Amino acid sequence: MRSGRTCRYYGCGLVIPECLENCWILDLGSGSGRDCYALSQLVGEKGHVTGIDMTEGQVEVANKYIEYHMEKYGFQSPNVTFIHGYIEKLGEAGIKNESYDIVISNCVINLVPDKQQVLQEVYRVLKHGGELYFSDVYASLELPEEVRTHKVLRGECLGGALYWKDLAILAQKIGFCPPRLVTANFITVQNKELENMIGDCRFVSATFRLFKLPKTGPTKRCQVVYNGGITGHEKELIFDANFTFKKDETVEVDEETAAILKNSRFAQDFLIRPNGEKLPTCGGYTAFEAKDISTDPFKLAEGSDNAKSRSPPEAASGCRGTEKCC
Repeated sequence: MRSGRTCRYYGCGLVIPECLENCWILDLGSGSGRDCYALSQLVGEKGHVTGIDMTEGQVEVANKYIEYHMEKYGFQSPNVTFIHGYIEKLGEAGIKNESYDIVISNCVINLVPDKQQVLQEVYRVLKHGGELYFSDVYASLELPEEVRTHKVLRGECLGGALYWKDLAILAQKIGFCPPRLVTANFITVQNKELENMIGDCRFVSATFRLFKLPKTGPTKRCQVVYNGGITGHEKELIFDANFTFKKDETVEVDEETAAILKNSRFAQDFLIRPNGEKLPTCGGYTAFEAKDISTDPFKLAEGSDNAKSRSPPEAASGCRGTEKCC
């Protein structure tokens, strides 16, 4: 944004995935456009970023800076659009079927009561091979009614937090692959009254990736080699909490990971062969064991050396969208 404007950032994590050049991206709850403008530079002039937000004022602010950013990035024409609408009603906002490569969201889905409808709409607008890459708040337990409806807890993105195990149930019911956990960090509640109300429940901010894959036959375990072709990740690609692919190193992956790499935008950056076939690489070899797969964000937060606790912002409306201008 232009200097002189004060903005506050209320996202749960960094929602900028890898391999973005020429992609079409939709940002759910785009606020005043911070993430969209960062992404618009990364996708390049042939890509496109659409931000949708329920607050007209935020959309108006975001639209003010289109010309500024296009000039700054040296683009001949704008590659970003902002729409006023609801993330659980993307069709009403004019967003068509299978029109985006990637959908992102930063601490917004927890504020929508009907999370299944949000995920259903995302699935509809994603192309086959597309991905929902999003950060949000999750609860360790099913939240009681008094917590879910508490005004302050909802405003702080806690009351609407999804029980983490329910994400996999909803995602697979809709048609997504099982969620891939990327990062997780604890959220602390520094208010005695709210702490007593929450009880034994804990909260994390976690980043997951969900892939919409074409309906193909069963995929077998494979050996894959990353070619180092993704800008900014030439030496290694940290795909999620379970897989880090180093350039030229052969890695044995499970069926699900093989299907994702074969059928998504990452396919061009991997050499993929059946197990047992010798691959022409000069790197090492890493075998994968299914029991090591990490899906629990609370265990990841506990086990991470850099796990840091953070307190929710004081303002009750602090998490709506990715940023708030004052």
